[in-house]
Amino acid sequence: MAGPRASRILIIMAALMGGDGVILAALSAHQADATRLGPASSMLLFHGLAVLGTVALAERGVIHARIGIVAAWGFVIAAALFATDLTLRQYGGQGLFALAAPAGGTLLILSWLALALAAAWPRRTP
Repeated sequence: MAGPRASRILIIMAALMGGDGVILAALSAHQADATRLGPASSMLLFHGLAVLGTVALAERGVIHARIGIVAAWGFVIAAALFATDLTLRQYGGQGLFALAAPAGGTLLILSWLALALAAAWPRRTP
């Protein structure tokens, strides 16, 4: 089982991702030529929910908790990289760093694969 502190921090991060995703969606809807904000919003909203689901599955022992928590942290870090890069490009004309969005996307893929591994990994029986 994941530690309660790690779970709580991940839940807070997921809530912040959700709030930021809604803000970016609103900005995208009310600004001309805000094409980068829609994908940034989607990544935060979708993966915020993925974090919540992963934490819930880990806490209930449905998946291998440690691998699941690693996947959840991957979702948080990767979605933040992706969304921050796109938002900075929208407003600053320059990204976070070279290949930040592709790095975030790659980490998202790896995090989904880690979640699959966590589900496939046998749980320890007490």
